[in-house]
Amino acid sequence: MNDQDPTDVPTADPRPAKLTRATSLVLVNTGPGKGKTSAAIGVVIRGVARGWRVAVVQFLKSDTWHSGEEKVCRQLGVDWLTEGEGFTWDSTDLTVDRARAVSAWGQAKALISAGDHSLVVLDEVTYPVNWEWIDVGDVVETIRTRPDHVNLVITGRDAPQALIDLADTVTEMAETKHAYQAGISAKKGIDF
Repeated sequence: MNDQDPTDVPTADPRPAKLTRATSLVLVNTGPGKGKTSAAIGVVIRGVARGWRVAVVQFLKSDTWHSGEEKVCRQLGVDWLTEGEGFTWDSTDLTVDRARAVSAWGQAKALISAGDHSLVVLDEVTYPVNWEWIDVGDVVETIRTRPDHVNLVITGRDAPQALIDLADTVTEMAETKHAYQAGISAKKGIDF
């Protein structure tokens, strides 16, 4: 799997010659692989460690699910809003799912615009944006006009080009292999 020559050790500094500091950044974790939310939680932990006020808004995950990420983040003082109805394929009424996503966006937009948080995670927001439940133009404009110090992490598959273009960093998660493909269900402590 690793085709790199083990003796090919980098000796030149690969960073650009002139680096500047940004007052805030927009990160997008997208792609078909697992780990988008987990990577966002890593940023949450770094923000908390720096004394930032942090919020996570989950657009699809149900408020009846209690993940390990939510538990530890709440213990760290993270404002955690779980607004989803769960998997859409389990839904009995997608109008309820849509209404909850729209409500979540209203709350997220208010959090971002208020500027009380240095970091806001929009977990799985790409799905309701792609389903046109939430207007991508409104999301982009809210991000563009946010207070200067507000950093954002956006997660979800198939990030719209408008969000990719706006982001400072975009990470595409690829799935090389996953236990689910072998029929192994999600494991507490590993997957949630």
